[in-house]
Amino acid sequence: MGYSNTNRSAWISIDHHALKHNLQKVRLFSPNSQIMAVIKANAYGHGLIKVAHSLNSANGFAVASVSEALALRRANFIHPILVLQGYKNREELQAAALNNLRVVIHDPSQLALLQQIPLSKNLDVALKFDTGMHRLGFPVSEVRKIYQRLNQHPKINPNCWLMSHLACADNLRNTYTNRQLSLFKQTTQGIKALRSLANSAGIIAWQDTHLDWVRAGIMLYGASPLQNDQDQDNAGLQAVMSLYAPIIAIHRFKKGDALGYASTWTCPEDMSVAVVACGYADGYPRHAVSGTPVWLNGCETQLIGRVSMDMIMIDLRGISANITDTVELWGKHISVTRVAYAADSIAYELLCHVGNQCPCRD
Repeated sequence: MGYSNTNRSAWISIDHHALKHNLQKVRLFSPNSQIMAVIKANAYGHGLIKVAHSLNSANGFAVASVSEALALRRANFIHPILVLQGYKNREELQAAALNNLRVVIHDPSQLALLQQIPLSKNLDVALKFDTGMHRLGFPVSEVRKIYQRLNQHPKINPNCWLMSHLACADNLRNTYTNRQLSLFKQTTQGIKALRSLANSAGIIAWQDTHLDWVRAGIMLYGASPLQNDQDQDNAGLQAVMSLYAPIIAIHRFKKGDALGYASTWTCPEDMSVAVVACGYADGYPRHAVSGTPVWLNGCETQLIGRVSMDMIMIDLRGISANITDTVELWGKHISVTRVAYAADSIAYELLCHVGNQCPCRD
């Protein structure tokens, strides 16, 4: 018998009403833009198809790969779909054209494939150029030449988008975003094409980046995209994923007793401690430190000691608890961003890891 993640004791719950609420918040932040809901990486671990249904009123979807886009088409979604990595080979290029996908063109190798591969159907494209992220995209000096080349291609529809990606929009004190926006506008001046630049941080904090299409990602899932902002309530967002696990043991320890691997935490007084059935095998961050918040029976308490593969320990001082009581490790009461901050990580990583490890009980 094969292994299934349903064997794990920890589980997640996905609040689809919160997804719809967060999409409405995107509309309020960017009322003059079309909204592209970013649902790559299995919708950040939340479940691609179910999330797409909940975000059905978005103007379009963005995914990383052609295979993700084809999964949406097989599920009968007719929305515009933007493939952020574009096509990587002949088969993906042909599939993109046949399935009405808009592919990002960001590299000369993709231009070469366009010249080599005959297409039976016209293709929608978005030309990506580098305004400072230095990850994907053509140099700005080449944009007009490549844009003209794409417009003249007999198998490319004459509706090419222009796009780039913000590198530092999560930091409100960093002026790099203004420099990228200025370069983007300068590069696209006089070109009659739809433009896209803003990610979630741009949507919330940099209104001038909104342009024709915004690409909403992490904020749809209820986590703040802003640096050092551990509370989604500042943007009116609601947590979508909650991570839960049961208490499987309760112990009474003496002052001075050391707990867990490497004995990194010592009881400051006589106290009760609960063992919770969740660890890094479930996607919970291995580097979460003592003091990382958790929620139990209407109270906030804390992780103590090191995270193990299948277990953590939590502080029961001032809290009444029993075996099988459920602990919220993040969700409605504990922001995933707070947990990520305590683990020197980001909410994106935690959501993807847990969402692809733990069974979902919607």
